[in-house]
Amino acid sequence: ASPLVPTKAVVSTQSTGEVVEAVTIIETPPMIAVGVVGYIETPRGLRTFKTVFSQHISDECKRRFYKNWYRSKKKAHTRTAQKWADEDGQKSIESDFAKMAKYCTVIRVLCHTQPKLFKLKEKKAHIMEIQVNGGEVADKVTFARSMLEKPISVKDLFSENEMIDIIGVTQGHGFKGVTYRWGTKKLPRKTHKGLRKVACIGAWHPSKVCWSVPRAGQFGYHHRTEVNKKVYRVGTKGDAKSASTPFDLTDKAITPMGGFHHYGQVNEDFLMLKGCVMGPRKRVITLRKSLLVHTKRVALEKVNLKFIDTASKWGHGRFQTDAEKKAFMGLLKKDREAME
Repeated sequence: ASPLVPTKAVVSTQSTGEVVEAVTIIETPPMIAVGVVGYIETPRGLRTFKTVFSQHISDECKRRFYKNWYRSKKKAHTRTAQKWADEDGQKSIESDFAKMAKYCTVIRVLCHTQPKLFKLKEKKAHIMEIQVNGGEVADKVTFARSMLEKPISVKDLFSENEMIDIIGVTQGHGFKGVTYRWGTKKLPRKTHKGLRKVACIGAWHPSKVCWSVPRAGQFGYHHRTEVNKKVYRVGTKGDAKSASTPFDLTDKAITPMGGFHHYGQVNEDFLMLKGCVMGPRKRVITLRKSLLVHTKRVALEKVNLKFIDTASKWGHGRFQTDAEKKAFMGLLKKDREAME
């Protein structure tokens, strides 16, 4: 998933009434399942036992196995495809799946993203393991096998009004001092050798700097997990009314006028989440089901979307759609020429 600039939505709930919330649109094209991994339990934790890849693996996924795709021979997983086509190879694959069902305790599916759907510079797919939960191990293996080479859509995993967790890397700011990094108070004006410092970093004894003392160092580009993000809308690809609501019947897509800042158009499936998301635009985000059993009203109540703001995020944003702008401002010269 790839995060965008926050936009605004008017939301009505039972507890808060009608409020304006900042929301984030995350574009989520389908992922493709390309493998099954089985883990066994050992005294030192989980260990991979068997890994089975699918017969057809796209070049996007293969690029991940190379440092330099252009200069490589592009031979990754050619034997895997031969294994599926060969009779002896199929016997070995069936044997691997049978051993997984018999010995493994954890089954995970290898999935990769599809960068070609994002229209970004990146061509190399991200690969991750997604654990299959529930039921017997044999059922998990059968299910994981049935998913091979199939797209996994976001609407099959998440639903509206659900609380989910997001995992990602925050925006990097490089090496920063204590005033910026920790918000410590600046020293007086005439301080010797600078004033954006910590005046005393500790007592004589203990004769070491305590971990709780603010110090300069890396700020941002940290791995973070944020929990309990409410899903306001699950959008589908090609929906021309993805930003319409029962209270605002205007036909408008989720992309605002002029596009999202430093991103462009949203052409694939998307999620609308309440609040912000870590990291800059275009950075990959992992979405996860909530690990908690929710009991609070704010988590369980249904949200009524009344209005989604699609005005331009570049300027003051007076108009919600291109048609509305033309009705007020009149046609441009290029529009008149196109009509003739």
